[in-house]
Amino acid sequence: MRWNMSKQALGYIFTALFAVGICLTVSGSLFIGAAQEIDWEVNVQAQVQPNFANSRYKEIYLAGGCFWGTQAYFDRMIGVIYTNVGYANGVTEETDYYSLARTGHAETVYVVYDPEKLPLETLLTYYYGIIDPTLVDQQAYDVGPQYRTGIYFVDEDDLEVIKKVTEEEQKKYRQPIVTQIEPLKNYVLAEEYHQDYLVKNPWGYCHVDLTSIPQEKPRVEAGDYQKPSLEELRLLLTAEQFAITQDCETEYPFANEYWDNEELGIYVDIVTGEPLFLSTDQFHSGTGWPSFTRPIQADVVTYEHDASQLLPRIEVRSRVGGSHLGHVFRDGPREEGGLRYCINSAALEFIPYDEMDERGYGAFKVLLK
Repeated sequence: MRWNMSKQALGYIFTALFAVGICLTVSGSLFIGAAQEIDWEVNVQAQVQPNFANSRYKEIYLAGGCFWGTQAYFDRMIGVIYTNVGYANGVTEETDYYSLARTGHAETVYVVYDPEKLPLETLLTYYYGIIDPTLVDQQAYDVGPQYRTGIYFVDEDDLEVIKKVTEEEQKKYRQPIVTQIEPLKNYVLAEEYHQDYLVKNPWGYCHVDLTSIPQEKPRVEAGDYQKPSLEELRLLLTAEQFAITQDCETEYPFANEYWDNEELGIYVDIVTGEPLFLSTDQFHSGTGWPSFTRPIQADVVTYEHDASQLLPRIEVRSRVGGSHLGHVFRDGPREEGGLRYCINSAALEFIPYDEMDERGYGAFKVLLK
């Protein structure tokens, strides 16, 4: 009884501190973390870009013609943690889509991968399988220097593997491989409408065969889930679940269901059942709320500016249900990319690993291995 009262008291204290953007660490020291000042002039998407420098993952930049299909191919592969598209290895530090002919950049995909699940040698073999490395400044119907092929590395130790794989690939061709192999320089993030283009436009142009992706991830498809009416939700949800998901309330820290959960499984939207987070991406942040380094799939959550407190924050909502989930901050584990998704337990339902098959989530078990 004494411990329960203590947790409740801590909940009140932390909620008050949270309102002014201050959180307590487990050790009791103070840090500014629950709310960080955001540049309102910068797109929200730029604020939620992870930083994988000095993380436990590896980075490589691959130019393979039009980057729409190349990104979709690698992003759907087990072992790939994150991708974005941009312009690489031009002669200037800045460029945009309409300036590539002048700046000499190539359309390029930034790939972050887990070397324990997807070794570089395997990844590059897949890369060579979707390009014609003997073509100069061309892939499929796209012609021009911006469509050249290239492998741009940030780790000098990768060069030996890159050369080895390229030498093996050369045996398949009579013509010489002309794929550039260079250190990365002048990478510029592409415009937002190019990011995950084929997710936003499923019938868009793609020169890459996406029907035979090796080690393909199971996808969370928005069409498989739907939001009940508000009247139905009032009957299906508890008062707290409804207040949090529909009215943007916040539950007490250290007094919610999943803040210290260590069981293997998947977290889904309490409103729609749409998969949102994996337990393998959950960590103890010391804040008293469930914390995750990333969603199960980038597009299952959406982001909005939140100016309801003294310091602006980035709100996280579920894609299909539009449920208020929590907020995302940039004080997460550096080895995982530096983001912290601070989520209300009441916005989630946890499905244990052993129950995922019977609950219809069995396809996602491969992501927990």
